[in-house]
Amino acid sequence: MSAVINEMELTLTQPAQTKMSDLFRQVDDNVQGVRVFATAGGCSGISFGMTFTDVINDDDGVLSFDGFKVIVDDGTLEYLRGVEIDFVDQDDGNATFVFNNLPQMGGSCGSCGSSSSGGGCS
Repeated sequence: MSAVINEMELTLTQPAQTKMSDLFRQVDDNVQGVRVFATAGGCSGISFGMTFTDVINDDDGVLSFDGFKVIVDDGTLEYLRGVEIDFVDQDDGNATFVFNNLPQMGGSCGSCGSSSSGGGCS
């Protein structure tokens, strides 16, 4: 059975919630939520991304909003505790989701205060 993620573990800003709601109105009804995942890479050694998913596994945590769910597996959640997902649109065609408050993992870049959906330093 999946666990409930609370706002101490992961939060979404209002712009991120609004954009997620917009995106979910455009996808197939069998999509269960957006999965946040971690992969090796980026200056902290870990990059984060997001993808639509139609599966919620027993070891997933779920953060529910009106109209959509954010799904995170246990392993990824360990790296995301305290992170805020924001949506930034500069009106120049470079709109993106940004991960704020990422924990420092001892990487080689000077600072990784935020990471876009593709990971890396900003």
